[in-house]
Amino acid sequence: MKSKFTPIQGQYLMFISHYTMLNRIPPTFKDFENYFGTSPATVNSTIQKLEEKGFITKEKGVARSIKLQVDKEDLPGLE
Repeated sequence: MKSKFTPIQGQYLMFISHYTMLNRIPPTFKDFENYFGTSPATVNSTIQKLEEKGFITKEKGVARSIKLQVDKEDLPGLE
């Protein structure tokens, strides 16, 4: 699947991939805030947009439930 995502969405997706691979659990919103140096509102809106576009899935009310729905070959390098 060739995905159309913005550069920052691509970075979030790659972060999810790397973080999950290294820690064996998906990142929390706080992990995104710390890595990207951004606000909780920005993280929330970006994650919502990724979910709306079908790039990720997550279970409502379940912590660390983010799952990638994008082929890893389609992801950019992590900056």
